[in-house]
Amino acid sequence: MNFLAHIYLSFDDPEITLGNFFADQVRGNKYKEYPEKVQKGILLHRAIDTFTDAHPIPRKSSKRLHANYSHYSRVIVDIFYDHFLAKNWSDYSAIPLKRYTEDFYDLLEDNYKLLPLGTQRMLPYMIADNWLYNYAGLEGIARVLNGMNRRTQNRSKMNFAIVELKAHYHDFEEEFTAFFTELITFSKQKFISLCED
Repeated sequence: MNFLAHIYLSFDDPEITLGNFFADQVRGNKYKEYPEKVQKGILLHRAIDTFTDAHPIPRKSSKRLHANYSHYSRVIVDIFYDHFLAKNWSDYSAIPLKRYTEDFYDLLEDNYKLLPLGTQRMLPYMIADNWLYNYAGLEGIARVLNGMNRRTQNRSKMNFAIVELKAHYHDFEEEFTAFFTELITFSKQKFISLCED
């Protein structure tokens, strides 16, 4: 899953949200260098990724893209799924997406020194372009895909994936909705078990 889903699946716990958000920047046992609750957020992120990678629904979504994008297809599906979460946000949260994302950016700025260097470097761009809020529109997703393609030195051709999103929009949305219901249940159980430890 991509940024917005990981933030949402932290169930409004600030420290777990931080760890769940920046976990990809933390390798191996380095997570133990962070405060205990942030560590749990990192472990939650890893559990979510493992569950997602093994699940047949995201695999079905990525298979639709595999011929054109090879191993990048899973990354693209993560981005697509964040789009559907943002687009249908009111189905999942009583807090409007705009306010939710602004509160999250405040959390990052308040904990700036705790963030890994890569996250610190990304943060100004993320806030200036309001990535999370703009996931809700196709233009925002197109910008994300363009940015990801640049990061791969144009090898991934991910910028063209917006074409597949539009062509198979209903299928991707149905797959997201079915999968995310299961992922919420899994993540909540994992969150509770981590917090009980």
